[in-house]
Amino acid sequence: MSRKEWLRGLRTLLAMALAVYVGLGLYLYIFQARYLYFPDRPSHPVQATPAEVGLAFAPLKLKTADGETLDAWFIPAPGARRTLLYLHGNGGYIGHRFDPIDVFHRLGLNILIFDYRGYGASTGSPNEAGTYADALAAWSYLTQTLHIPPREIILFGESLGGAVAAWLAERHPPGGVILYASFTSIEDMARLVYPAFPARLLVRYRYDTRAYLANVHAPLLILHSPQDEIIPFSQGQALFQAANEPRRLLELRGGHNDALLVSRDVYARGVAEFLDGLRYESTP
Repeated sequence: MSRKEWLRGLRTLLAMALAVYVGLGLYLYIFQARYLYFPDRPSHPVQATPAEVGLAFAPLKLKTADGETLDAWFIPAPGARRTLLYLHGNGGYIGHRFDPIDVFHRLGLNILIFDYRGYGASTGSPNEAGTYADALAAWSYLTQTLHIPPREIILFGESLGGAVAAWLAERHPPGGVILYASFTSIEDMARLVYPAFPARLLVRYRYDTRAYLANVHAPLLILHSPQDEIIPFSQGQALFQAANEPRRLLELRGGHNDALLVSRDVYARGVAEFLDGLRYESTP
């Protein structure tokens, strides 16, 4: 093979490699929602309810400002002084959260949990602006329909829901914020998962939890496990560093999807102490 033929073959290989690289990048850019949201479709309605684990509840249909209808449950706790707004992660629906619901209920919290648009029996399709609008609809239900003072509301954000909780807390200060296994931003996650691609150009979704937290002054509890195989513990540490006081980082055990089960007693005690601190701070 002559040098000229060898160079021509090399250029062809490089062109093919570049085409594959660009093609993969375009695919990830266009279809990235498939790798971010994992909802149960409305054709698969919620089968289980809190009643099956012995909890009284009120089924709700929350209306968003842009016309979607969200499936939700309000679970009252006898003598509750605070209400927890549960913003779940990017997979599953409200019927997959019975264990943490039970923990929070035992701690004396009312709970409002809902499915984002496109999840469970909620209408629509998920997107970043939509998840924020969904959180606003739930917040409005608590503050405007039930007339619960914001200082009596605790936001609980799970994984992707942590970004939604931080976004909401920046705009509507609650009594406290709890983040579980949350990331710093989608851009940081993209850089971690797809290191060969320019994350800043690739992502169409931001969910910039760290930036939102910088403007949140409500008491904050971060729950994260060093064994989290999906969202590194270092991102939980980075959120802690970006947050304002008062703040606490509580280390759990277990993986991303089972730490709330493996560390049930640990985080139950941590949340109880967090709530006790809120009561102390609110005492004149």
